[in-house]
Amino acid sequence: MNTLFNFDPYGSVTTPQGFVAGAAYAGINSHSLFNLDVAMLCSEVPSHGVGIFTTNQIKAASVLLCQKILPSTSVRGIIVNSGCANASTGEAGQADAQSMGAAAAAKAGVNMADMLVASTGVIGRRLPLELLNNAIEKIILSPNGGDSFAQAILTTDTKTKQCAVSCDEFCIGGVAKGAGMIHPNMATMLSFLTTDATVEISFLQKCLRMAADKSFNMISVDGDTSPNDSLIMLANGMSENNQINEGSSQAMLFQQALESVCVYLAKELARDGEGATRLIEMSVFGARNQEDASKVVHTVISSPLVKTAIHGCDPNWGRIVVAAGRSGASLEESKLDLSISGIMVMREGMPLPFDKQQLGHELKQDEVHINMNLNLGDSSATGWGCDLSKEYVCINADYTT
Repeated sequence: MNTLFNFDPYGSVTTPQGFVAGAAYAGINSHSLFNLDVAMLCSEVPSHGVGIFTTNQIKAASVLLCQKILPSTSVRGIIVNSGCANASTGEAGQADAQSMGAAAAAKAGVNMADMLVASTGVIGRRLPLELLNNAIEKIILSPNGGDSFAQAILTTDTKTKQCAVSCDEFCIGGVAKGAGMIHPNMATMLSFLTTDATVEISFLQKCLRMAADKSFNMISVDGDTSPNDSLIMLANGMSENNQINEGSSQAMLFQQALESVCVYLAKELARDGEGATRLIEMSVFGARNQEDASKVVHTVISSPLVKTAIHGCDPNWGRIVVAAGRSGASLEESKLDLSISGIMVMREGMPLPFDKQQLGHELKQDEVHINMNLNLGDSSATGWGCDLSKEYVCINADYTT
């Protein structure tokens, strides 16, 4: 961890100055762990807002609305519901998203055009506006509301995911949700980031993209993506630091701090994958270029055969090698080195003798680390996934019934 900033796993989106949040229960999320399913986050002053959204061609009404607003220098808040995706609902669904945003803006006393909207849940259902409006009226915004915000946005998640980092100049807070339909290039996730730093808006967008490429775009649970995936960041400038831009002295520190938040949240999403029992961390070294390194990581962590082998603690490392071989990356089998949780199983393309019982024991641990060296260049990448269990099938077979 970078010693120039402090990492707080108990921090939240209200840890930075000037942000308040709250939540209530509308009764639309049958999976809710905390009897909360509507969440609201607001800044006391206008914020620079930027976002990255699903690459799926099917886009939820909330995504379409946010894409019209962002980037913006005047965002005041975000209203989020869980349980109803409001996706594939046509023009009526878009009108519903605007109505939810208008209700939240009225509650916060801000302009409707400055309120962002996010939704997650079952596709093909319209928002129950009467229930949502009643719940929004009950929300109490508070600097201590970060925890309830994190709880209200969950669907099949088993725990909240949030953190914060701080240094002398600024603070960054973050929260995320997601457990299924998680795959690189924005997963079925919502993530909201806040900072009290003053950041030039185009640089903020660039920082967010770079951080996403090292975090949320490097995770996979099941190979699917959703129409609702949204990563949104607000910067309200209340720390009154000198503006951070591409050429400022704080630019690198801001980027590193942002990436630390995003990587932590991304790993927590993968760790909490539906039915998951362990986290898989895949690192590739020695690739000819960054694209090749990422291709291998993406293919291995999303391979059902690799994921089921790890779930069963089966030291079947050949599944990892052949997954890498179909990734589309340049590789030569005679140069491959592979280790699993510190145990070398292949060197220069040839199998090595190893203790299967010992490796089976390592595969039972909460985290499994796979390292592959292509020995072709200097590029590397790391990504995260999880094992694939019977419970995953049960969760998704019965999701709406």
